[in-house]
Amino acid sequence: MAYIVGLTATDGCLVSGRRAINFKSRDRDLVETYLRVLGRTNAIRAEPTRAGGVVFSTQFHDSTLYEWFRSVGLTPRKSLTLGGFDVPEGQLFPLIRGLLDGDGSIINAVYRADTGGRRDYYWEYLITSFSSASRAHLTWLRDRIHGATGLSGNLTETTRTLRSTVERNPFFELRYAKRASRVLLPALYRSGTPCLARKRAIWQQYASRHGLLS
Repeated sequence: MAYIVGLTATDGCLVSGRRAINFKSRDRDLVETYLRVLGRTNAIRAEPTRAGGVVFSTQFHDSTLYEWFRSVGLTPRKSLTLGGFDVPEGQLFPLIRGLLDGDGSIINAVYRADTGGRRDYYWEYLITSFSSASRAHLTWLRDRIHGATGLSGNLTETTRTLRSTVERNPFFELRYAKRASRVLLPALYRSGTPCLARKRAIWQQYASRHGLLS
């Protein structure tokens, strides 16, 4: 359920006034995982996006779950007001994995370094990032990760224009570089845990190349 909280906080929505829960993702398998963990068999709908892609969604009514989500820190219209969550230490990493699978990224790429005379020198980076419109949420996340692992993340601010308006809103990103990612990611992707397979695969391929898989 900690993982489900993380997913709902990023790609989910508590529908005001209806006690309904909506979950939406570009990855159909993530919506399937969301329903499977909850033990539900609700329909999954495919909807076109403005950019020409497809997004998958499910929605259902569950007053008990709706109120439980509210009790642990989720609220309707959460994008700008999201803060921390009432999560025990033992469930912190599943929660973080849900946040990562929802609005996070794992980036791994190899570049040839510009070293003048050497053409055989390559530089590889690995970045784990979390995005949110709420600085308070990412500040809470950074503090909890530091408390659990000692890792320090870099919190930066950019701006994002809402599609429905010309208003530009602050947007925040919490990043962990290669050394920190090599500690954080194996703690998140333990064997048998529910997750978004395509993001886990990025870590597993990196870890396999560098002999980090046990």
